[in-house]
Amino acid sequence: MNTQNDSLDSRANGFAAKALAAIPDEMQRFIDSGDLSGMVTVVWRRGAVAQVNVLGSRNLAEGLPMQRDTLFRIASMTKPVTSVAALMLLEEGRLALTDPIKRWLPELGDMRVLVEPGGPIDATVAAARAITVDDLLTHRAGLAYAFTSVGPVAKLHEQKLPPGLTSDAWLAALGTIPLSFQPGDRFHYSHATDVLGFLVARAAGMELRDFLRTRIFEPLQMHDTDFWIPPDKRSRAAVVYRPDAQSGQLLAVPFPDHAAPPVFCSGGGGLISTADDYLRFARLLLSEGSLDGVQLLRRDTVAMMTRNRLTDAQRQIPFMGIPFWAGQGFGLGVSVITDPAKQAWMGLGSAGAFSWPGAFGTWWQADPVHDMVLLYMVQNSMPLGPDMASQLATGQRLGARMALPLFQRLVHAAIEA
Repeated sequence: MNTQNDSLDSRANGFAAKALAAIPDEMQRFIDSGDLSGMVTVVWRRGAVAQVNVLGSRNLAEGLPMQRDTLFRIASMTKPVTSVAALMLLEEGRLALTDPIKRWLPELGDMRVLVEPGGPIDATVAAARAITVDDLLTHRAGLAYAFTSVGPVAKLHEQKLPPGLTSDAWLAALGTIPLSFQPGDRFHYSHATDVLGFLVARAAGMELRDFLRTRIFEPLQMHDTDFWIPPDKRSRAAVVYRPDAQSGQLLAVPFPDHAAPPVFCSGGGGLISTADDYLRFARLLLSEGSLDGVQLLRRDTVAMMTRNRLTDAQRQIPFMGIPFWAGQGFGLGVSVITDPAKQAWMGLGSAGAFSWPGAFGTWWQADPVHDMVLLYMVQNSMPLGPDMASQLATGQRLGARMALPLFQRLVHAAIEA
């Protein structure tokens, strides 16, 4: 166990020292029980890191301990980064929220929509209107993922969008798959942010990876964040594990080691990062677009990004099999708490706190009321499906799913000022 308290006095961060110090032992229990291989957690508040916990192993087979600079596959925590890139272009006048995306992505300019989301793929109608930039940022484009779909269209996503496609080939294939819903109709979690990333690339005249590296990562000194792990950094990478259904043991989930940056850089889920790198990104948004003299977004743009844009009717529609939007909404690439008393699915937080997690268990939250950023980094693969949230209440290794809410509760319980 490695616990680092970077601030000399936790009271300066507004925490009760004894309560904060209890967190690592509580988190270690999930590792000792075999529910998780390891984790890195960070508590930042009022201008300083109050606590960093580095626990367990990044590679069980090789006996490598977790480190503060361990590299994690952050999956959908990529989405807020790609969204910031799009908002930077919006500020420069190269995009507008109301712009039809077919201006840059003609492959998606003549879409058909399924009559029934789970129905036959040849039973379609014309899209009532064009998909807009706002639709992509809010997942209201009508697009889908295979794992958020039911019926034939789910299989069609798997068939037409195999790994290894170039961005142009992928967009062309996506354009042949019917939308699940009319553009603007509802929040439906999807490839929208992948599409947004390729839109950013075409609007900026450079590859998405180059844009993120030169316009976001280098200015913010996020030196370990990228779409691939170079050979000289691979020993720092955490292995992604999943529980075996029979034995309950943690099994490694294989990922390819690319000899060069991948041809397809997923703006919706492809980034690899560290706790400290992502802390800088989260702090940028918490500080309204500027960090350590580097300004990437205007204050009003961050305010727009972190304000709910879903209608009351759209928030009534279940997401992942649960009433996900009770007490929260979705802005431009992040979820935001609107009523802490009703919100139950994205962790404790004040009204206005915002975040978006990753499928391998990584999570972060920026809380303006508490002037706080929390980071929780694990590599725990869970099954994905349309009802995946409701399924998480049962099944193997339930303990792995309880570690994050406990971390959140313990941090909030330690706040004394």
